Amino acid sequence: MGAFPFVVSIHDVAPSTAEPTARWLADLDERGVPCTLLVIPGPFGGGAALPHDGPLVAFLHAAALRGHELALHGYAHEGVPGGPLWRRGVNQALARGAGEFWSLTAHQAAGRLRAGRALLAEAGIEVTGFTPPGWLASPGTRRALAALGFTYWTSQLGVHHLPGGPVRRMPALSHRPGGRGERTGARVMTGAARAFARTRTPFRIALHPADLTRPGLRRATLAAVDAAVAAGGRAVTYETLVGR
Repeated sequence: MGAFPFVVSIHDVAPSTAEPTARWLADLDERGVPCTLLVIPGPFGGGAALPHDGPLVAFLHAAALRGHELALHGYAHEGVPGGPLWRRGVNQALARGAGEFWSLTAHQAAGRLRAGRALLAEAGIEVTGFTPPGWLASPGTRRALAALGFTYWTSQLGVHHLPGGPVRRMPALSHRPGGRGERTGARVMTGAARAFARTRTPFRIALHPADLTRPGLRRATLAAVDAAVAAGGRAVTYETLVGR
């Protein structure tokens, strides 16, 4: 029986999150698990935009040389006013108001996508994939991604090839640290990962810098990764999954 693929991604990679990003990547390197690093090029978390050089840029280039992928994760991972009431509600519920690309027109999305790629290009980083903040992308955003030559984008339930599909169904597991259901969520992540691994169902694990403020979440996440590997899972980047 062949190996089944699973994807691990590190979200919210930016100057303000450089330390937790490095800690997560060290855990994955220790296990020989390649991952996709989702980079926020604009100002984020009270920090500056991604510089064109410096320690973080060198770290990202070194990660890419070791087989990790670099992908775009919005421009500034911020809330954008506008959109119908129901979209604002979904944004608040699923992305805590940070669904930057959830209500944009194609023209608006293209402007932010170009700005993000320009900042990455100044740092010598080329990307082919896009994960929107909160996994929320408007129809206009999806059209802009295809027009700009991106090869895939991801939602919470799948990986979408561009232009026009197909969609690979792969549910993503992640935490919401600090909430009342944090412990339950951690058990759900580990249990779901083991269930997916037993049935050889492709799935994804999303890591966030804030998870590392809660030791129990780190343990649960690494247990999920280890369960996938032990069951014969093959960790791949998004770029490998869709075939660059």
